[in-house]
Amino acid sequence: MLNIVLHEPEIPANTGNIGRTCVAAGVRLHLIEPLGFRLNEKNLKRAGMDYWDNLDVTTYINYEEFLERNPGAKIYMATTKAPKIYTEARYEPDCYIMFGKESAGIPEEILVNHKEECIRIPMVGDIRSLNLGNSVAIILYEALRQNNFADMNLKGELHRLEWN
Repeated sequence: MLNIVLHEPEIPANTGNIGRTCVAAGVRLHLIEPLGFRLNEKNLKRAGMDYWDNLDVTTYINYEEFLERNPGAKIYMATTKAPKIYTEARYEPDCYIMFGKESAGIPEEILVNHKEECIRIPMVGDIRSLNLGNSVAIILYEALRQNNFADMNLKGELHRLEWN
C-alpha cells in the first residue's frame, strides 16, 4: 500500500482534502507533528467530508519517531528544490511520499542527505509552489499509475443512463 506523509502540515482544509484523496486512492496517511490544527477541527472534517472516518491515518510526535516506527521505508521527498522530476522516480507499491508544511516545505536538514529520493513538480516562471493538496494528488496519481492502479475501480459508469 502506498503511503502519503505530511511533515508538520499547517492548514486543516489541505489536510482534510488530502485525507479524502487518500481514502479514494486506498493509501495510508501519516501526519508528523506538530500540526497547525487539531484532528477534531471542523475545517479538517469539512474538507475531508464524510470520508475522514474511513481514513487510515497515523500520527507521530516528530520525524525521528516516524523513522523509528517505519524502519527501512523507501521515502520520496517532494520539494521545489529537487533536481529530479516526480515522473522520473519509480514508485514501489509500499513506498512513502513525503510533503512538507505549506509555509516552508520539508526542512533542508532532512533533504540534504536524500538527493536521490527528492522529487519536484515542474512549474513555469517564479511560482514558488502549488497548493499542498494539488501536489499530493499529482504525485500520488503518478505513483498509482506506475503501479497499474492496483485494487482500484477502473470502470466508469453513468448513474442514470448507459453509455451508447
